[in-house]
Amino acid sequence: MHDLTDGPARFRRDVFPAKAGLFARLATTHRPRTLFIGCSDARVIPELITQSEPGELFVIRTAGNLVPAHAAVPDGVAASIEYAVAVLGVSDIVVCGHSACGAMTTLAEDHDLSAAPVIAGWLRHADAARARAAAGPTLPGTSAVDALVRANVAAQLQNLATHPSVVHALAARKLTLRGWVFDIASGAIETVDAAMAPARPATR
Repeated sequence: MHDLTDGPARFRRDVFPAKAGLFARLATTHRPRTLFIGCSDARVIPELITQSEPGELFVIRTAGNLVPAHAAVPDGVAASIEYAVAVLGVSDIVVCGHSACGAMTTLAEDHDLSAAPVIAGWLRHADAARARAAAGPTLPGTSAVDALVRANVAAQLQNLATHPSVVHALAARKLTLRGWVFDIASGAIETVDAAMAPARPATR
C-alpha cells in the first residue's frame, strides 16, 4: 500500500489531467443516476465494481449495508436517501451486500458484543434479516453467513421502501430498487429481490 499522503499528489499529477474536462463539468453539475448503498468494508469499492466515472454514483456506506427504516427522528442515512431521490432524482437504488461481511458474520455466529454497545445497537437494524434467514429457504451449499448476507439485502430493500421519498418515486414509476451480493473472491454479483427469491447471477 502506498503512503496515503502521497495519494493526492499522484492524483493531481497522474490521474486528474486525463479527466480534467470531466471534473470541469462536475464542478457545476451533479446529476448521478444511481444511489449505491453498500457496506463500509474497505474491500467493496462501488465505483470499481460498477466501473463508474466520478459523478455517476451517489454513495452511502454503512456497516453491514444497513438501511434503518423510516423514523420520525431524522438521521444521516435517511437524509442522504431523501436527497438522492427527491432532489437529485436518481432512477436506480442498489443495496449491495458482500461475501465475508464482518457485520453479518458477527450476527450469524452470535459474537459477543457486550464490549461494543454502539455496534450492537446498530446491528439491530438487521433483526428482520436474521428472521428471514432463519425462516427462509437456503440454497444448497450456502453457509449461515452467506444466507444472512442475502437475507439482509432483501430486508434492507424493504426498509428502504419505507422512506417517503422512495415510496413516492416508486409510485410514480420513476425509481427501480435493486439488490446485489458481491463475491469478493470471484468478482461475481448475484441479484436478490425484496421478496428474497433465490439469488441469480447478474454478472460474472
